[in-house]
Amino acid sequence: MIKVRLYAIVKNGNKGYTIRVKSKWISEVLYMSRMFGTDGVRGIANTELTADLAYALGRAGAFVLTEGTHKPKILVAKDTRISGDMLEAALVAGILSVGAEAVILGVVPTPAVAHLTREYNADAGVMISASHNPVEYNGIKFFDGRGYKLSDELEDQIQAVIESNFEGVPSPVGGDVGRSYTEETALREYIDYAMGTIKTDLKGLRVALDCANGAAYKAAVKAFRALGARVYVINDNPDGNNINENCGSTHMEELMDYVVRKNCDIGFAFDGDADRCLAVDEKGNMINGDFLLTICAKALKEAGKLNDDTLVVTVMSNLGLDIATKREGINLVKTKVGDRYVLEEMLNENYILGGEQSGHIIFLDHNTTGDGLVTALQVAAILKESGKTFSELAGVMKELPQVLVNAKVPNEKKNIYLEDAEIIEAINAVEAKLNGVGRVLIRPSGTEPLVRVMLEGENQEEINEMANSLVDLILSKI
Repeated sequence: MIKVRLYAIVKNGNKGYTIRVKSKWISEVLYMSRMFGTDGVRGIANTELTADLAYALGRAGAFVLTEGTHKPKILVAKDTRISGDMLEAALVAGILSVGAEAVILGVVPTPAVAHLTREYNADAGVMISASHNPVEYNGIKFFDGRGYKLSDELEDQIQAVIESNFEGVPSPVGGDVGRSYTEETALREYIDYAMGTIKTDLKGLRVALDCANGAAYKAAVKAFRALGARVYVINDNPDGNNINENCGSTHMEELMDYVVRKNCDIGFAFDGDADRCLAVDEKGNMINGDFLLTICAKALKEAGKLNDDTLVVTVMSNLGLDIATKREGINLVKTKVGDRYVLEEMLNENYILGGEQSGHIIFLDHNTTGDGLVTALQVAAILKESGKTFSELAGVMKELPQVLVNAKVPNEKKNIYLEDAEIIEAINAVEAKLNGVGRVLIRPSGTEPLVRVMLEGENQEEINEMANSLVDLILSKI
C-alpha cells in the first residue's frame, strides 16, 4: 500500500527516476524530487495528485503543523472543481488519522482559509485548489496557524515524514481518533470581514463580476450587493467542470465585452480560488495587477498609510510601473516571482502592500495572502471616492509593450537556459539589441513543465520576434 503511495509522490514531475519504496531503501536514492512547487502540491487529479497522496499529505501535514498540540484543529476548504470532493475526503481522513480535528469549510476562496485560520484560532488550514489551472488539475496548499503559507523548510518536513513511511507519527485508536465537522457560517464570516476592509459604501457604482465558475461565485456577488453596488454577474454557475473555462482572470475577453454592453463603471475577474483579481475599465480595457498595485499604492500614500512609501512587486512587473511609482514618489522593492516571496519581503521590512502583475495582491493590514475580493473592494472604494472614471485612475501608469511566450520543457530540463552556451549567447544578443530600453526575463514555472520567456521593449513586433526566436532555440535543445 505504501509502495504505491510513495511511488506516486516521487514520480510526480520527475520521470527520470523510479523509486521502489520501502523505508530501508530510501537511503539508496541519490536524488529525490521536491513535492511542493511555488504554491503547494499540484498535479492532474487522480493520476498525479491521487487520493493516496492527499491522505499522506493530510496525515503528514497534521503531524508536522500541530506536533505537541492537544487535539489540534485544522481547517479544510476547496474550490468548485469536481475532484475536490475526492481529495477532501482523503485529506480529511489523513488529518483524523493522527487524532486532529478537521473543520470543513466547503467552497470558499483561498484567502478565506488564511483569514479564518486566525479567526478560529486553528492550528493550520488547507486549501484544495489548482487556482487558475484547468479542471483536470488540483492542488493542496497549507497555511500555518497564523494564516501564512508554509516556508520551504516546513514543506520539506512534511515531505520527509512521508518519505520516512510516517516514522514516529502516531496512529491513535478509540476515542483518540480525530473527528470532523462542517462550519456552516464560514463563508458569511469571510464576506463580513472582506466588506469591513473598506470604509465607504459602493452605492451608485455599476460593477461587473466574472467569478470564473470558481470559489468567488457566492462571496464576491454577496459582498458587492451588500455594499450597495449595482452588480452584473457572469460565470457564477459552477458545475464541477467549468472552473476557469474561457472565463475569469486568465480569459478576460468576455468580461471586457460585458462591461461595455452593460455600461458598467468597472469590472473584476477572479481566478478559480479567488486569491487574485484583475479589472476592466469602463471602456473595456483590461487593467492588470501592475496598474491595480500602482492605483492602490498612490491612494494609500496620499492617505499617509503606505509604510515607508514602499510597494513590493516581482521582477515580472512591467517597467511602466517603475516609471509611474518613481513619478509618484513611491519606493519599489522587487522580489523573485511568487507571492510567497513578495510576502516574505513585506514581513521582513514591515511593508503593507505588495503583489504581482497576475493580480495576486496582498494588503497585509487585512490578510496574510493574496485576496481577490479584498483587492476588488479596495479598488472599487478608491474609484467611488475619487469621483473619476476608472480609465482616468488607471492613467497613472503607461505600460511598455511586453510579450510572454511559454516553452514546454520537461521538469528536469527547466534550467537549460542557464546551462547551454548557445542559448546564453542568444539571450545576451537580445539584451544588447534592446540597449537599455527593455529587458529579457526567463524563468521556469514553479507549477507546470514550462519555461517562460518574457521580453519588454518599445517595439511590440520586434520583441514578439525575439521572444519566439528564443523559445524556438530552447525547444530545439530538448
